[in-house]
Amino acid sequence: IRSEVSQKPERPRLVGFLANDDPYAEKYAQSSSKHLAEAGLEFELRQIPREELEAAIKDANQDSNVSGILVYYPVYGDKRDQDLQDMVDPTKDVEGLNVVYNGKLYGNDRFLDEDKTRKAILPCTPLAVVKVLDHIGVYDHDLPYGDHLRGKTIAVVNRSEVVGRPLAALLANDGAKVYSIDINDIQIFERDQAASINSHVISKTDFKVEDVIPLCDVVITGVPSAGYKMPTKLLKPGVVAVNFASVRNFEPEVKEVASIYVPSVGKVTVSMLQRNLLRLFNYQH
Repeated sequence: IRSEVSQKPERPRLVGFLANDDPYAEKYAQSSSKHLAEAGLEFELRQIPREELEAAIKDANQDSNVSGILVYYPVYGDKRDQDLQDMVDPTKDVEGLNVVYNGKLYGNDRFLDEDKTRKAILPCTPLAVVKVLDHIGVYDHDLPYGDHLRGKTIAVVNRSEVVGRPLAALLANDGAKVYSIDINDIQIFERDQAASINSHVISKTDFKVEDVIPLCDVVITGVPSAGYKMPTKLLKPGVVAVNFASVRNFEPEVKEVASIYVPSVGKVTVSMLQRNLLRLFNYQH
């Protein structure tokens, strides 16, 4: 990325909006700033009251000096956050949370144009988890493209609209059976065998955590609470354990059970942010 940016007449510029009091969001913003600068990318953090965020997004949409827009969620923690996501111009949405990109992700359509020259933007953290799983060998590239997770059973603990739900969809689109675990229920995301390879379906269940975790080859956690811990006793021996939360969701004993334990995907998430920003900048020019 650094090499490609250095050859451009101007540098891509990301504007981040922080409109909450989440210390982890501020920490992520500081980390983003450092790593973007190392890659030759410009970053400006704007801390504003959430009541001013809508107008600020509209201004950034119209500003030709802004290549990408990033909002640190949650802002309100309800449907208003989705309204804010849809307000970001898709040509500047580095997190891929706009309704345009959501439709592409859940429909397993990777391209924005019929000629397949421009890829859709995927959310940074879900994409980072996918890249980590691919790197450590969970994806089987001997299987056909789009089916590299066939035969894998995966749990995703968190169903937020920003990370957990899109991650479950991405994994199901690649052929996995995914148990999406949230505070209220457990849903199954999986390929509809009677439909096209692009389709996945979601079904509700009455399962409990202790019913499904022992079945899983991969357990992915993202609960933003220091008090939550995935019980090690439920994990299958040899499991791959991945944590994308800002706090550690696994007990220390996880290392005795897991074949691979990934405590954080933060650095990979920032790399995906860099990639998305550069991709949008290239589309704009």
